[in-house]
Amino acid sequence: MIPHPSTPEPPLIPHPKEPEPAPAKKPTPSVQKPGPAVEQARNRYVESKQVWLRKLANRPAPARAAALLPDLKRVFRAEGVPPELVWQAEAESTFNPAARSPVGAAGLYQFMPATAQQFGLRLSPVDERLDAVKNARAAAQYLRMLHRRFGNWPLAFAAYNCGEGRVSKTLRSTGGKTFDDIHDKLPAETRMYVPKIAALVQLRENADLERL
Repeated sequence: MIPHPSTPEPPLIPHPKEPEPAPAKKPTPSVQKPGPAVEQARNRYVESKQVWLRKLANRPAPARAAALLPDLKRVFRAEGVPPELVWQAEAESTFNPAARSPVGAAGLYQFMPATAQQFGLRLSPVDERLDAVKNARAAAQYLRMLHRRFGNWPLAFAAYNCGEGRVSKTLRSTGGKTFDDIHDKLPAETRMYVPKIAALVQLRENADLERL
């Protein structure tokens, strides 16, 4: 007797899974735009740099520079400072190693007595500020220190001009981080000095001070 075939059970249909919720999107961090005051300061910095570029465009480098540049760049490289920055000497002394200012600064990079001694320059019996290579080495060391302290070259040169204490105090009081942030709080001379250095670096080396 052939048994009746049993009725096959219907196949099990898997219960559809509920779709997993899409992972939450991380909020895109908002980019904080600089305030109007900082934008205005930036515009003034750019305008000042353009003024210097126009003033210096047709002015040849000081004749003394050619003989000094190889040694100066060698010293700056050895101290870990971009060699393009040797052109600060054009702003400070027009590359005159014997330059003296009415306030007591001397040499290529115009060291005051106290700062000169801080960086190992003797004032007597011979004033070592008037030695081009020694003066340049002290300048490179000072710039390196200022760059490490303030984080960028515009602020480093601002401090070289008006004093690191002045720049530090202004950064603290304003909460600023860049030269643009504190531009309006610095002395007028410094507000013109930094764009002049930037213009010289651009004209003489085709380099951007803010990217070195």
